[in-house]
Amino acid sequence: MGLSDKQREIMRFPYTKYDALICDGSVRSGKTSIMSLSFFLWAMGNFNGCAFAYCGKSVGAVERNIVTPLLSIAYLRRNFDIRYNRGDHVITARRGGRDENRFYLFGGKDESSYSLIQGITLAGVMLDEVALMPRSFVEQALARCSVSGAKFWFNCNPENPEHWFRKEWLLKAPERNALHLHFTMDDNPSLDDATRERYRTMYSGVFYQRYVLGLWVMAEGIVYDMFDHTRNVYSEAPIDMVDRSMRYIACDYGTTNPCVFLDIYDDGEIVRVDREYRWDSRAKHKQKTDEEYADDFMAFMGSSWCTVYVDPSAASFIAALRRRGVYVIEANNTVLDGIRRVGALFHRGQLLVHDTCTGLMDELGSYRWDDKAAQRGEEKPVKQLDHAPDALRYFVNSLPDWRFE
Repeated sequence: MGLSDKQREIMRFPYTKYDALICDGSVRSGKTSIMSLSFFLWAMGNFNGCAFAYCGKSVGAVERNIVTPLLSIAYLRRNFDIRYNRGDHVITARRGGRDENRFYLFGGKDESSYSLIQGITLAGVMLDEVALMPRSFVEQALARCSVSGAKFWFNCNPENPEHWFRKEWLLKAPERNALHLHFTMDDNPSLDDATRERYRTMYSGVFYQRYVLGLWVMAEGIVYDMFDHTRNVYSEAPIDMVDRSMRYIACDYGTTNPCVFLDIYDDGEIVRVDREYRWDSRAKHKQKTDEEYADDFMAFMGSSWCTVYVDPSAASFIAALRRRGVYVIEANNTVLDGIRRVGALFHRGQLLVHDTCTGLMDELGSYRWDDKAAQRGEEKPVKQLDHAPDALRYFVNSLPDWRFE
């Protein structure tokens, strides 16, 4: 399979006048694999005894998205002696028994990550998914590139148009002497039409615009605008739903805010939210204790015990459930990726809500993006009327990645 025109430009970039390369656009567009290969070949062909960095949201992400594909390339295995030390997160590469360079792996997951890359001198850096990294980490990585001839390589999917990276690098590419290449899935010749169509069905709303169309658009309006009462609501469950499905309960705990339990059945293809419990202490003018909520939960669960996902911040409620012998998993509270996953299931008709779950449906219809936060370049929903959607997200975040491919 040959390369697309834009992939060829990536391979030519190191030998041009530009100091930086910025590749943005849709998922599965062939950016990362070609960039990581071009970066490696440029480093090995122009430097000796130098250090370079492959950076991602986490070291695990760098191993998965860059190292594993890179080490599988037959050409590199034939022409270079490449060894990866997993413990130290460093690739040592030699050619002809003389030229040797090291490629260090770094994860830029939060504001404290910049300290990980301090002190090293680099001849180049590749930042994969740079829009997901804190600005402090990115700027520290760039500051470490003090070797003559060093170049910067940036790769990302679009985010909020107010994002600092778009404003400081993408829009200022000419003055920063950076080559900007915009990608879509059509720029990846390894994808067939069926695969492209499958990825188009994975996303909806703002995530479709970003990850399929490759646009820097603002998240605004209703979060789950793809929720359709005709397609995503049911009144009668299949007769064999209980026998064919695994049962789970997802909980969003609240004291002054509402406390919500969702009774969920998953048959491996369709997720059904069959019942809900809701106690709103403000509306009821009565605040319940952890023990009272735990008693309510036991009555809600009944005799058919199951795995329970709970907001990890609800430590006292989790302890109350565990004292009763309930198997509790502290939920993955990732917000944006969780919203994307829930939206994908709604969009594909694989997430259904029983028509008696009026609290969940009401909140799905009013759960909105925070417009003021978006103006600041932040991506988050308004923290109001979000209790049942949060509980739903806790469960969906537990599903394996293949359910969203």
